[in-house]
Amino acid sequence: MYKHILIATDGSALASRAVAHGVALANDQKAAATIVTVTESWSAFELAREARMGNPNPLAQYETAAANAAKSVLDKAAEVAKSLGVPCNLVHVPDQHPAEGIVATAKAKGCDLIVMASHGRRGVDKVLIGSRTQEVVTNSPIPVLVVH
Repeated sequence: MYKHILIATDGSALASRAVAHGVALANDQKAAATIVTVTESWSAFELAREARMGNPNPLAQYETAAANAAKSVLDKAAEVAKSLGVPCNLVHVPDQHPAEGIVATAKAKGCDLIVMASHGRRGVDKVLIGSRTQEVVTNSPIPVLVVH
């Protein structure tokens, strides 16, 4: 049924459950798998604060830290795929809003399903911050499987 599954992760415990589910589904479907993590741009306010504190190149430091964190997240997800014998492509999308990066990667890679975790925010946090999962569900031209 599915030929190429995009599995989105941020490295959280809930996202790890979605990775396991997505990899198992790819295995069952004999589908290709792409695992993606997205890191957002650094806040201009934080950048300015670090510069005022004398940090000569805070942006480069942030980008290095974000790349290292993304590598760690993707390496853990790749281990899950490897344990089931599912080959996967690993993608880090830097400096982008997560929902936009996930949907754009799914389109670029020709995926026919996105698997991701529900965010788990409730109450005021959900209203004020919103849900990245909801943004993906709303904006994706392909089906989205949400793992709770």
